[in-house]
Amino acid sequence: MKGKLEEPVISAPKLDMKMAAEVERTLSPGADGGRQFEMDDFDILDAEQGADARSLELKGHVGFDSLPDQLVNKSVSGGFCFNILCVGETGVGKSTLMDTLFNTQFEDEPAAHDVPGVHLKSKTYELQESNVRLKLNIVYTVGFGDQINKEDSYKPIVEYIDQQFENYLQEELKIKRGLHMYHDTRVHACLYFITPTGHSLKSLDLVTMKKLDSKVNIIPIIAKADTISKNELHKFKIKIMSELVSNGVQIYQFPTDDETVAELNATMNGHLPFAVVGSTDEVKVGNKMVRARVYPWGTVQVENENHCDFVKLREMLVRTNMEDLRETTHTRHYELFRRCRLEEMGFVDDDSDNKPFSLHETYEAKRVEHLNELQRKEEEMRQMFVVRVKEKEGELKEAEKELHAKFDQLKRQHSDEKKKLEEKKKMLEEEINLFNKKKQAAMAAQQQAQQAAASATQTIPKAHKKK
Repeated sequence: MKGKLEEPVISAPKLDMKMAAEVERTLSPGADGGRQFEMDDFDILDAEQGADARSLELKGHVGFDSLPDQLVNKSVSGGFCFNILCVGETGVGKSTLMDTLFNTQFEDEPAAHDVPGVHLKSKTYELQESNVRLKLNIVYTVGFGDQINKEDSYKPIVEYIDQQFENYLQEELKIKRGLHMYHDTRVHACLYFITPTGHSLKSLDLVTMKKLDSKVNIIPIIAKADTISKNELHKFKIKIMSELVSNGVQIYQFPTDDETVAELNATMNGHLPFAVVGSTDEVKVGNKMVRARVYPWGTVQVENENHCDFVKLREMLVRTNMEDLRETTHTRHYELFRRCRLEEMGFVDDDSDNKPFSLHETYEAKRVEHLNELQRKEEEMRQMFVVRVKEKEGELKEAEKELHAKFDQLKRQHSDEKKKLEEKKKMLEEEINLFNKKKQAAMAAQQQAQQAAASATQTIPKAHKKK
């Protein structure tokens, strides 16, 4: 579904001074993210540039007190972006919960259970509520947990998250940057759907969350929570949190540093993981229509906090902490990735002599190192080439010797066979000559016998005549 949704049911909070202060504290310069300014940045600037700055009193109204309003207007006109990663097994209810959470119908085809591997499917939607525009990107893990061998199921997810960080970093490192127009696809929240077994977490869940906790804000939720009883659900929550702590998995904690939401967030941290039920079907309960799931034994209302934690999830994810999730992604997870990548490239803040960082010197050092590495590899390849040529020459010489030996052997065999054939030929010629002599003698004897017989037949008639 691409386009604007004209009248969503979810009500947005009004742009009051609280939001203005929040925007002033962490505002991205463009529609889809950018450098977020923190109060610590200004503290650092004060320490470095104006530690002895004097505080002066204004004699009249100047007008820079309207800066929060300017920031609010600019951010609202540019719009916001929010990216959600839904991790969970096929059929656990990821698409249904997204439809329920944003009170709309996202176009999404159900995934099959026979996918050979895990791959991620991303779709972007443009939503509007009142005068606030939101570019929502939802990423689903297709085929997660469907394979017999689940050892590497987490790898495509980690690679996707790192790739989004890498894309943003490459945009930052460009000479001509366009962060104000860049579509930020970094994952701000990971909703991890836990199968409602009622017993404990699967090893796949623990391994995956452990690999992701340093890269994304993980919010664990128990999907299809209406399939287990209330007592089982309470024990299941305690078991999940115990296993996460014992295995060192760091999930996202709702911030308590803002006094306006500190109490609410602290309370909600105690309700994790949220047990949710999703449904877009409306059912009449009493005198009003509510979203619910109807069963033979009764009705489960999605927005009834006595039935499930859907309202808590929506309040924490969308209405209270969406900006904090965006800020945490940029200032914690992305900064960690950025620092590691720049260190891999050879960039450091201070050198060994504690001198200030110089981009030109670092570039030249890296360039010289790269050229030396190329020369070293070229020399290794040259030596390897010479060694292989010599080895090939030795192999060819050995093959030549073998060919000569075979040729000499074949030549001797040919000579011996030729002698044998000549001897046989000589013997055959002698036998033929002898046979011809015997034939001639036989023919001569036969002629003599014929002549004798003929002369005998001539003498017999003459003797009869005399009688």
